[in-house]
Amino acid sequence: MSWKNTEHRYGPLAIGLHWLMLILLVAVYASIELREFFPKGSDPRTALKTLHFMLGLSVLGLALLRLGVRLSGPTPRIVPEPGSWQRLSAKFMHIALYVLMIGMPLLGWLTLSAAGNPIPFFGLQLPALIGENKDLAKQIEEIHGIIGTAGYFLIGLHAAAALFHHYIKRDNTLSRMLPRRDRAQVLNAVQA
Repeated sequence: MSWKNTEHRYGPLAIGLHWLMLILLVAVYASIELREFFPKGSDPRTALKTLHFMLGLSVLGLALLRLGVRLSGPTPRIVPEPGSWQRLSAKFMHIALYVLMIGMPLLGWLTLSAAGNPIPFFGLQLPALIGENKDLAKQIEEIHGIIGTAGYFLIGLHAAAALFHHYIKRDNTLSRMLPRRDRAQVLNAVQA
């Protein structure tokens, strides 16, 4: 079995990275949203913010790896082929998602740097990207928050488009990104 993409479907590496990114993004968003349930300055709130920072930086690493995998092989064809406006909108959506997955962690890193805060990463302290500037930190943090809100819509629209293609258009858009199950596995699951 090849780990690479083919003309017909994504390879196991691309599929695994895609679904791992989904789990990671859910955890990033959950950690920052759940912190609101705890009072400012409390240990759980601080722990959730730290987790948010570390998971966000993990998104950056995984996004760069995904981009490398995406550029290293063919993109599987959609059958039946969608119209040109759908291909163009899909291209813009994927660009926007990569900008989100790479840009947001960098904005977070810049925010921590400008605030003069440590940049934790699972036991490591990463270097500051810029010097301390509290006013700049607030500005970057505001941009980070606005783009984070837009990220909910981008991710939701991406998922809705995949479901639309699967259930309405009945093409292979979604199935190209699902793990392959051989016929015996499917039969055993149905019979169980």
